[in-house]
Amino acid sequence: MMTPEDFPRAFATAFSAQDAAAIAALMGEDADLVTPTGQYAEGRPAIEAALAAEFAGVFRTARLVKGKLRLRAPGPGAALITQRYVVTGAQNESGADLPRCALVLTATLAATQAGWQALAAQLSVLAD
Repeated sequence: MMTPEDFPRAFATAFSAQDAAAIAALMGEDADLVTPTGQYAEGRPAIEAALAAEFAGVFRTARLVKGKLRLRAPGPGAALITQRYVVTGAQNESGADLPRCALVLTATLAATQAGWQALAAQLSVLAD
């Protein structure tokens, strides 16, 4: 990624493709992630496994639509993002569509030799 602004778009594209490996690649080697269902994963392999489980379950056909982005730069080589999304296509255990919902991604990014990567990220479902 070239800029922190690219992160939310890359995340949404990978999420909508149910590509856990692509999301894990956006993360630092020892990053941690909290998934929308509350799973905690530390490190790329665990992040990929947690997201693969999400994509095998409720988010197997889900898509993210980007909303408002808030980007803060607390210092050189660091960025804090808060990205709002609308989730469509989530399904319950029986395969019935769930209503659209709002999701927020909060992430701490750092400029690395591999580009901008998340050191920590959390996905939270927002209440109506």
